[in-house]
Amino acid sequence: MKAIFLRLGIGLAACSLLLIAGCGDDSDEPTGPAEAEFDFGPILDNFTDNIVIATYADLDERAGELLAAVEALRSDPTPENLSAARNAWVATRIPWEASEGFLFGPVDFNGYDPALDSWPVNRTDLDGVLASDNDLTAAYVGSLDGTLKGFHTIEYLLFDEGGSKTAADFTEREFAYLIATTQDLKATAEALHTSWISSGGNFGQKVRNAGSGSDAYPSAQSAVQEMVNGMIGICDEVANGKIADPFVEQDTRLVESQFSFNSIADFQNNLRSVQHVYTGDYAGTGAGLDDFIRQADADLDQRLKEEIQTAINEIGRIQYPFRDAIASDRDQIEKAQAAVAKVQQTLEEDILPLVLGN
Repeated sequence: MKAIFLRLGIGLAACSLLLIAGCGDDSDEPTGPAEAEFDFGPILDNFTDNIVIATYADLDERAGELLAAVEALRSDPTPENLSAARNAWVATRIPWEASEGFLFGPVDFNGYDPALDSWPVNRTDLDGVLASDNDLTAAYVGSLDGTLKGFHTIEYLLFDEGGSKTAADFTEREFAYLIATTQDLKATAEALHTSWISSGGNFGQKVRNAGSGSDAYPSAQSAVQEMVNGMIGICDEVANGKIADPFVEQDTRLVESQFSFNSIADFQNNLRSVQHVYTGDYAGTGAGLDDFIRQADADLDQRLKEEIQTAINEIGRIQYPFRDAIASDRDQIEKAQAAVAKVQQTLEEDILPLVLGN
């Protein structure tokens, strides 16, 4: 199961701001100097529409393409259709991993994250589902624990060990499980996207209206703080969980995306999610947190951008596949961990205090 990393919730964000405000007099001054001196509105608008909603829309679309690909594979189990389904799985991973820099809001409190991406999976438990007499429908799979559905169950069924499975190897039970799990993933991806848009749960409006009637964020500053904490959280998870756990334990079973050998791409896309949130660039360009930081400290802005890109590059230099690298590429893994940790440190020690107005 995906470990729980640093995610400061709405309540903690609000408490932090109250502590800042409580040290002054009883006047109606803004909650902190950062908010008094800078309009975060354009950043929050762009973050909501061109980062979060756009990323979730891509996830939903690609999940639909993955479902079509696995249905085609079941109808015609050829090597070509198996390759197409695997490629669709990898393509669907990209927007999901690129969303992990903002694992707050509905993805957190509605449980979409564990439903989509719990790991590590237990092959014995997965084989137990296949061996059971249960009707493998989307409804049944949706009721299962997160480690028995979602991305990594689909991955196990499509790839087995590094793509060793052939189209002829699939049983009817495996096809039934594959289709049902992918249907559930598509439904969850759609629900996640819908939870942010105006025709659905409209959580995006709570972010846009931060400090102006939002029941989630008492100030724009508190919403930006949540953004920074989201970036900190995924850096912590990559360096101290996704990389460290299998590396320290020397256990390939703890590797994320262990069957497809997609781990390194996953880690890089996690850091790209930090890049997207910070720069405001994903579905085109727009206002980002970098606009605020650059006004306060242009050198810090440039340094963080370089640190994020360095972390992406150092992860990319790890020996492929990552499950083999944990035993044979110690130096480069440690360099990559250090590079990610540096991004986290800068966010914690330099970026967050500016947002809080300290």
